[in-house]
Amino acid sequence: MMTDTPSHPGLISLQGIGKRYQLAGQELSILNDVCLSIASGDSCGILGASGSGKSTLLNILGLLDLPNCGQYHFAGHDIFTATPDELAAIRNRQIGFVFQSFNLLPRLSALDNVALPLSYRGVSRHESVEQAQRMLEQVGLAERAHHRPADLSGGQRQRVAIARALVGQPSVILADEPTGNLDSTTAQEIMDLLLTLNREQQVTLIIVTHDAHIAERLERKILVRNGVVHEADRR
Repeated sequence: MMTDTPSHPGLISLQGIGKRYQLAGQELSILNDVCLSIASGDSCGILGASGSGKSTLLNILGLLDLPNCGQYHFAGHDIFTATPDELAAIRNRQIGFVFQSFNLLPRLSALDNVALPLSYRGVSRHESVEQAQRMLEQVGLAERAHHRPADLSGGQRQRVAIARALVGQPSVILADEPTGNLDSTTAQEIMDLLLTLNREQQVTLIIVTHDAHIAERLERKILVRNGVVHEADRR
């Protein structure tokens, strides 16, 4: 079990969180009695062996999966009492996702991929494109706005994915092995970008990683082992 008392109110607060699955008639316990607070502006690495529960924890943090028990408050919202529509709105407006496989739509340009989350909010096409263009400029890809993902390098695709995650001005970025498909030099550039955004815009950054070098660059290291969560000493 892990406890933490942040110096200012937590953006994320988990208390006694548990997650179980039924598999072939047997109950598997994935997470047990997780207690965790993450404050606005934190940078956190979630580490653990394959099958330890770290991806399940990230999915719960991102409201892609719901726990079986405990309490979860996100930016003051009680996740257990929120309706599916309310959960979808929180995901769309307050959480940005970055994945190892980029998850870009291949038929859309970089610009349209970045603008997509705003269209789900009902933002006008003109405004969505303007905001998307600004985000591509921020991640250094303005000149690639009209290229499709197949015409971009892996590092460029991940920059597009980061721009898409940020375009809605989320409170938190959740990144699942964001440098896993990149060479070491490009991985360093992507981490530099994410940490700059964390530092300059105070976007909370939570990264699942198996890379100790990446974890060392983050303020907090949250360790998941056999469904139990604890925190290494902070930097």
